[in-house]
Amino acid sequence: MYKTKAYRVRPLDEVGADIQRAARMWPEAHRVFLADGDAYGMPTDHLAALCDRMGAAFSNLQRVSAYATPFNLLRKSAEEIRLLKAKKLSLVYLGIESGSDRLLKAIAKGSAGQMERALLRAGEAGLKVSATVILGLGGQADWQEHIDATALLVNRAPPTYLSTLQLDLAPNVAEDFFARFPGFQWQDDHGVLVELRRLIESLAPPSPVIFRSNHASNALALAGTLPKDKPKLLAQIDAALEGEVGLRPRWIRRM
Repeated sequence: MYKTKAYRVRPLDEVGADIQRAARMWPEAHRVFLADGDAYGMPTDHLAALCDRMGAAFSNLQRVSAYATPFNLLRKSAEEIRLLKAKKLSLVYLGIESGSDRLLKAIAKGSAGQMERALLRAGEAGLKVSATVILGLGGQADWQEHIDATALLVNRAPPTYLSTLQLDLAPNVAEDFFARFPGFQWQDDHGVLVELRRLIESLAPPSPVIFRSNHASNALALAGTLPKDKPKLLAQIDAALEGEVGLRPRWIRRM
């Protein structure tokens, strides 16, 4: 993503004009998503000012959300996160991707320890986190390491929401990916379902986690709350593994 863009923080008044224009077009809007890929990395005072402008522009504003990384969550104190939450920036989307340090290093996403500390800081401050995991990231050789480490991470630092995506590669990143993962062999749908089953079976979060695999890249769409719905989810995966439930056709799956 964003291979042709350089990160920059747009001037406050420039974004403020966008807010006013959006408020004229959608005066009833009650949720706002801050684009693009790393909006939570903005300085706290800049984000707070944006939230104030959105609160003034949208009378029904209930929630502001943004993408985040473990790095910018850790750069903010719990007090800063609480301040932004009080201004309705109450949900962030975080790509965990894996709990394996080796795989995280290969995709330049830090470490499992950083992920854990970021999730715990968000939880301490009352910030909701919608986290994603990429099934198939470990390929055929490293899938158990990938899944077991991911389950351990989630059990230690549960997000509010957890979703899975299924690995796919855009043409412009494939060469770099295979250079980082020499000898990588793709998991087929059966292998991905086995991964998904092991993940669900291993998850025992200390607080409820809302689970979804409804992203368009997934072969099998699931929905439930863990750990309560674990038996139901495992039964659905088993039915799919036995061919009793059809999978999404590949032609309708998307990144």
